[in-house]
Amino acid sequence: MGRRSVGELPVFDFLIIISLGAVVGADIADPDIGHIHTAIAIVAIALLQKVYSFFLIRSRRFGKSVSFEPIVVIKDSAFIVQNLKKARYPIDNILQMLREKNIFDISEVDTAVIEANGKLTVFKKAEKSAATREDVGVGRPDQGVAYPIIIEGRIEQQTLNKLNLTEIWVLQPLERKKMRLSDVFFASVNGKRELNITTKQQQPSPPPILH
Repeated sequence: MGRRSVGELPVFDFLIIISLGAVVGADIADPDIGHIHTAIAIVAIALLQKVYSFFLIRSRRFGKSVSFEPIVVIKDSAFIVQNLKKARYPIDNILQMLREKNIFDISEVDTAVIEANGKLTVFKKAEKSAATREDVGVGRPDQGVAYPIIIEGRIEQQTLNKLNLTEIWVLQPLERKKMRLSDVFFASVNGKRELNITTKQQQPSPPPILH
């Protein structure tokens, strides 16, 4: 399986490990199962994995047919709702994965991709890069944490209360843009009281990432 951690294993390799564990576990748990049958099963599973790996390396077409393709889920600071559904990732999971990368404001994100191994890769906007600002000796302005205040058309009332904001404050910008609350997939507010809004109809179309 190469030098890959368990978290980086493709689905097939993970199933191979589970199958081996089940075969060995059954042999240990049931004395009536002959060891020779267990050995044959282990060898067969190992050969299957070798054949799979061989074709995976030799044929890119085969590899693409049995593995997941990377999926772009954020582009230009907006969620791509259709791709989130395609990847079957709830928005809460994406927000958590962003926080794990010390990103607390989606406006900092240029592109975010769910890789074939399920991890999130993020490319930040150049103007939001702390390293770039440090290189030129300019401090990064503190906008604070951006808090989700609308998720899938519903206002997060508890968050509004903690931020001393009202529903009227949230709805007024939507009305100016002729939006309804039900049109909003996600909205957050940062320390400068700036809103970042992704609508359900807003569907950026970035080029697919096929490798």
